[in-house]
Amino acid sequence: MIEEIKKIKEKREKEEKRGEENFGINAEEMARAGLNFGHRASNIHPKMKPYIVGIKNTVNIIDLEKTAEGLKQALRFIQKIIFEKKVLLLVGTKIQIKDLVKNIADDCGLPYVNERWLGGTITNFGTIKKRIDYFKDLEVKKEKGELEKYTKKERAGIDKELRDLGVKFGGIRNLEKIPEAIFVLDIKKDDLAIREAKRKGIVVIAIADTNVDPTLADFPIPANDDAISSVKYILDKVAEAVKKVKK
Repeated sequence: MIEEIKKIKEKREKEEKRGEENFGINAEEMARAGLNFGHRASNIHPKMKPYIVGIKNTVNIIDLEKTAEGLKQALRFIQKIIFEKKVLLLVGTKIQIKDLVKNIADDCGLPYVNERWLGGTITNFGTIKKRIDYFKDLEVKKEKGELEKYTKKERAGIDKELRDLGVKFGGIRNLEKIPEAIFVLDIKKDDLAIREAKRKGIVVIAIADTNVDPTLADFPIPANDDAISSVKYILDKVAEAVKKVKK
């Protein structure tokens, strides 16, 4: 681990000399956040082997030098599309990271999905957009008091419908077209989002843990996708990169 951290530091120094952005990626911080801990050695996807440096206590250890490189490539691409006013959709539906995804997305002004991925969100966006418009229209009517004409029971039903629609579409309420890229925080859990993106030629950025196929992403970031600390480290870097461009 010490040797690995040393290599990352040396590489960072070379990049700084060339004037390249390294996004403040720090090897020690990555290690503390647990980005290098994969799944059990028996649960490895063959295509992840090039990203693994060894096994510790039956757990695959990810090469942090390759994590740093994958993260930097992803961040450079993210800054490019944000600068070009294109749309990046953040996708993370694991229970333990739902709030994190929402907070980061709201802070950066990014659309997001942190509940179940709705089939057709990308491949049948026209239908999804109609539901979003209906949701927003219903919200406006409630704010203007136009629902007061209904009975108490009917208003309770409408309120429940609004809550349900908010859960489904709250994060993509301002999405006017399909995104140019999606950032998936768990390739296995949100495989449907990736399949839809691939069908539409949308760029996929994703965290690739040791149990998934990294080639499903155009920009794979080899890292632990289970630990909140690991996902937070990556999302914090995304937030910093996005904000820097938007300034």
